[in-house]
Amino acid sequence: MKQALTTRTVCVGGSVLIGSGHPIVVQTMCNTRTADVESTVAQCRRLSDAGAQLIRITVPSLSDVQALERIHATLRSEGIQVPLVADIHFSAEIAMAVVPVVEKIRINPGNFHPRHEKARELFRELLERCKRYDRAIRIGLNHGSLGAYIVERYGNTPQAMALAAMEWVQMCLDAQFYNVVVSLKASNTVVMVQAYRELARLMQEAGTVFPLHVGVTEAGNGDSGRIKSAVAISTLLAEGIGNTIRVSLTEDPANELPVAQYLAGRYGMPGQAGHDEGLSEHELSILKAACDWGAPLLNHEVDDVPLEDEYLKNELLQACRRKFYKPEYIACPGCGRTLYNLEETFNRVKEATGHFKGVVIAVMGCIVNGPGEMADADYGYVGEGHGQVTLYRKKEPVLRHIPEDEAVEQLVKLIEEDAGLTQT
Repeated sequence: MKQALTTRTVCVGGSVLIGSGHPIVVQTMCNTRTADVESTVAQCRRLSDAGAQLIRITVPSLSDVQALERIHATLRSEGIQVPLVADIHFSAEIAMAVVPVVEKIRINPGNFHPRHEKARELFRELLERCKRYDRAIRIGLNHGSLGAYIVERYGNTPQAMALAAMEWVQMCLDAQFYNVVVSLKASNTVVMVQAYRELARLMQEAGTVFPLHVGVTEAGNGDSGRIKSAVAISTLLAEGIGNTIRVSLTEDPANELPVAQYLAGRYGMPGQAGHDEGLSEHELSILKAACDWGAPLLNHEVDDVPLEDEYLKNELLQACRRKFYKPEYIACPGCGRTLYNLEETFNRVKEATGHFKGVVIAVMGCIVNGPGEMADADYGYVGEGHGQVTLYRKKEPVLRHIPEDEAVEQLVKLIEEDAGLTQT
């Protein structure tokens, strides 16, 4: 393992320290509706008991801020001190409103306003407010959700992701605000690893390195989701890049924690306890293989792996984008914005489309960030809410307002028609 990247230390809620010199922090995200306070509190209890050190909760509207406040107060009254992270998309107003409520705020400042200068102005205001309340922020940019101004200059590339993040990092430095974590997530493991490496390099050149939140976004579920996450996260952690991690699975969020704990234990500070609890023998074997072979495959140091298990070999090669033996799936883990049974639907999509070798299919919970974050997909299944779905070809919506009970069949038909497999 390379020497760890030296970063500043970020304090979240006075209890969780993120940065070099501290253990890797493991986090997850609720998939309950935030307005359903009772269900969200119950899930937070379970996640805290399972070892979550940070818990993120989506805040899709101003009306959810009050619910978040009740969730926070209830947990604290029960003695549960895990810091909460408000997940904000697009709305600077909501971001400002949650600052007094929770310990950390996750935002993509470039989405605060269509006019870039206005977005910068709003971000400055947020930093001043976070200073007053001693809050932490995560600047979270995802592949496919970059602003037009940066894509037009640099394309939708790892370099563009890193450069976009650096603009906001520099604004934090200019404002002398240092309680900052940065993330550059992608569902493509190659893009994700390259983006984090470039960001680490740029921050080192700038003279201040903020801690990095590392994860593969929209990784999916089952073995594929675990392997895809592990090959990329382990590659970076082995290089000393990464201070807090989330393994995003389209499953119960509690299932993410044993995988993240395994990675944190394997690559954390000397003496940081590893955790095998909660992992089956099968999970341990695939995670070990992913960590052993992820970096050599992603770095093109090897072209194959000497495993007798052909299934595991194929999964590793596909996760590292060296071979595609089945469809590539992109699926968000779900959150309080998701208004349908995402896990069940994703499994139905996989069952119906498993024969389309090499096709990239995305299943996204909502239209808030789904279309942007499925940048690599050939086809997309995106929930609209109210029992309806939009189907995408690349980034273009081609069928809207499809009833959920017809959407999987329509997706298969769309792929078959494009491939010339049916009469049109």
